Amino acid sequence: MTGRPLIGVSTYLETGARWGVWELEAALLPAAYPRLVQRAGGLAALLPPDAPEQAAATVARLDGLVIAGGPDVDPSRYGAERDPRTGPPAPARDTWELALIEAALAAGTPLLGICRGMQLLNVALGGTLVQHLEGHAEVVGVFGGHPVKPVPGSLYAGIVPEETTVPTYHHQAVDRLGTGLVPSAHAADGTVEAVELPTQRGWVLGVQWHPEMGEDLRVMRALIAAAS
Repeated sequence: MTGRPLIGVSTYLETGARWGVWELEAALLPAAYPRLVQRAGGLAALLPPDAPEQAAATVARLDGLVIAGGPDVDPSRYGAERDPRTGPPAPARDTWELALIEAALAAGTPLLGICRGMQLLNVALGGTLVQHLEGHAEVVGVFGGHPVKPVPGSLYAGIVPEETTVPTYHHQAVDRLGTGLVPSAHAADGTVEAVELPTQRGWVLGVQWHPEMGEDLRVMRALIAAAS
């Protein structure tokens, strides 16, 4: 392949977004996501929810895939009762992004899950989630930060070998790991902060934090390198 790799990024689907004089249903994504792809050397393509049977054809046109952060995964997707603190479901996103993940894994397309994306990767492989944990989103609507420590010998440790403070905003986390996934970073309280799939053909990593909200490009650059 020549030129910059094409990286697809999944998006929200919101019923009432406003801009100018308009208030309409919109497929949208915080601009920090495509900017991170661009800053790391890739071309960004936004992927709004679509019919799941279109996922394989969509992934076939990409060099890499990012499953972005967003709303809580519906607990019914991993066989759990809804906790009162779990947010409202986003069924179109859940269905589409699960199909994208399955297509990327089947094709060996480099895959990065960010926050919700990491959690959905875990669910796609049969894992479960902690529906609420304290201390990882301290102020509503404001990103915080805490240190994460890489697991020696992991894919993530090869990208970021030292303990770093990362931008964070989440209240859910991995509980039981999905089939084949292994933890590759932890928070000080033991929360799994990154997962990877070492047995998978291709490059698969999920991070619990939000690299698009920071200045460290190493994770995204590693995805771009794998997609090149």
